[in-house]
Amino acid sequence: MKSQISLIIATLVVLLISSFPAGADDKTDIESIIKASYFNGAFNDLDTEAMRQGFHPEFAIFSADGEKLGRYPIDTWIKGIEKRKQDPKFDASKAQMKCKIVSLDVTGGAAAAKIEISKDGVPVYTDYLSLLRFADGWKIAAKVYQAHQH
Repeated sequence: MKSQISLIIATLVVLLISSFPAGADDKTDIESIIKASYFNGAFNDLDTEAMRQGFHPEFAIFSADGEKLGRYPIDTWIKGIEKRKQDPKFDASKAQMKCKIVSLDVTGGAAAAKIEISKDGVPVYTDYLSLLRFADGWKIAAKVYQAHQH
């Protein structure tokens, strides 16, 4: 009887432990998505296909405008990047930004990342990304930011 109870308890412990996500793997996955879809997709390589892979289709950038909440959807952002790349005067080498993950906090299927973006050593934006884990993996779900004035 004691051995059956011990076996049941051991089985429950193993099931319980295995039901928690592996934190290190999640952080690695999230960092990869941020680097590919956000740093390279949205800023440096302007790879809109990478953005579509790493951003949730309902993603939006949220901003404060007085008392109003502004919402800038991912489709609008992608169309703007594609239009910018078609401009004959556009020089991709001048658009390069230094992007750095300052902090990453993961709790279960939710994560928050603080990102610093600078150009030529001068801070341009501090971004806060919210990520969620879906059936097909982590996706960037929302962004709020602070633009630095110079």
